Amino acid sequence: MKLISFNVNGIRGSVGKGLHETLRNLDADILCFQETKATPEQVVQALAGVDGYHVNAYGALKLGYSGTAIASREKPAAVQFGIGMKGHDDEGRVVTCTFKEVVVVNVYTPNSGEGMKRLNYRGEWDKAFRGYVTKLASGKLPVIITGDLNVAHQPIDIARPKENFNKTSGYTQQEIDGMTALQSAGFVDTFRHFHPELVKYSWWSQRFGARAKNVGWRIDYVLVSKGFEKNVKDAFILNEVMGSDHCPVGIMW
Repeated sequence: MKLISFNVNGIRGSVGKGLHETLRNLDADILCFQETKATPEQVVQALAGVDGYHVNAYGALKLGYSGTAIASREKPAAVQFGIGMKGHDDEGRVVTCTFKEVVVVNVYTPNSGEGMKRLNYRGEWDKAFRGYVTKLASGKLPVIITGDLNVAHQPIDIARPKENFNKTSGYTQQEIDGMTALQSAGFVDTFRHFHPELVKYSWWSQRFGARAKNVGWRIDYVLVSKGFEKNVKDAFILNEVMGSDHCPVGIMW
């Protein structure tokens, strides 16, 4: 099985940048999208050119903002939109699909924003989301958490750690602690499990030629229930794939 996660930064616009061909080449069993910036109906329409997938999409109340979707070859036995907590489900940030062998949670974690205006909310979100996935993991099936978690966890995950630490959203101690707490709750960062010292990024600023210079951040992840990492054959970051300010990440098992 192959799972791919891709923050497309607008799924309708990404179609014009070759998304359909990219998805055919990736040939994944499960595709998880973040920042679709579209209604569920618009997501289905955008993916209409890629056959063989069941699409489950979740949109924000605010049109053209946030949004997540899971496209899968296997029809999910159950689908949940959001985390079921008041105040956290207005922005279309989580889709959960239960399959025969695994539960997949696709998440687009809130960014703390310019000037870290949403840092307090981000802390509330991290705690609520951790509670949600921890409860899921108490069931019979292993849980895969994937998506744009909007945090560089370690200095190796960001090109300029000293310049950004506690000064830039996505690399504050609070956000780092949130990711540490999530992993401590029983989830393994698959990319670091397989590649403990490999420097590879999944997002680059669209300014100053950051991608060409590879001045990036690793903020897109695939985490799995502790123990399930033994079933995973590989974890990867496909930074040669264009079409967004992010690149796809994924695992095979």
